[in-house]
Amino acid sequence: MSRATLAVPPLRFRYDLVLLALVAFALSACGFNDIPTAREHAKAAWSEVLNQYQRRSDLIPNLVETVKGFAKQESSVLQEVIQARANATAIHVDANTVQDPAKFRQFQQAQSQLSGALGRLLAIQEAYPDLRSNQNFLALQSQIEGTENRIAVARRNYIERVRQYNTLLNTFPGMIWAATFFRGDKPMETFTISEEQMRVPQVRF
Repeated sequence: MSRATLAVPPLRFRYDLVLLALVAFALSACGFNDIPTAREHAKAAWSEVLNQYQRRSDLIPNLVETVKGFAKQESSVLQEVIQARANATAIHVDANTVQDPAKFRQFQQAQSQLSGALGRLLAIQEAYPDLRSNQNFLALQSQIEGTENRIAVARRNYIERVRQYNTLLNTFPGMIWAATFFRGDKPMETFTISEEQMRVPQVRF
């Protein structure tokens, strides 16, 4: 038998390859990959939400110290912000939080409370002209407001990604794949507190 003959794959082997390619194409064409793709997009959107909330949290200590230098008598407001930040950062969140209704609700409520406390802290500048003109305070205020805008964008993107993912789990043909190959995929939680309630008020002069 010649070397050329040996190099030709057996006929059955070639049929198996063709069959495998056809099965892969069929699965792809009927939405087999849609659930894992949507899942990863939603998880990436969740990570961005967490990144922006963390950025806001990192700005707060400097803001508190700056305000304290001009308005020590506002100790109750300062303490409220410090406590709200501590409560928010004490909650452990990860990729699994989006499929844990209780943990997700706890995270959302803590962030909402922090938004409210932060808004009250920024509002006290009305009574302190020196604070309103302090460059460090103005820079921090601008950074926080910019971060709030990024949080809003990240939240909207996450909500849309989760909507797409949850829809796939509950509609044909995704519900078939969810009941067979992707049994571990569960619906993800989304925000129920409105964007307006979460946003820190902007104080302009």
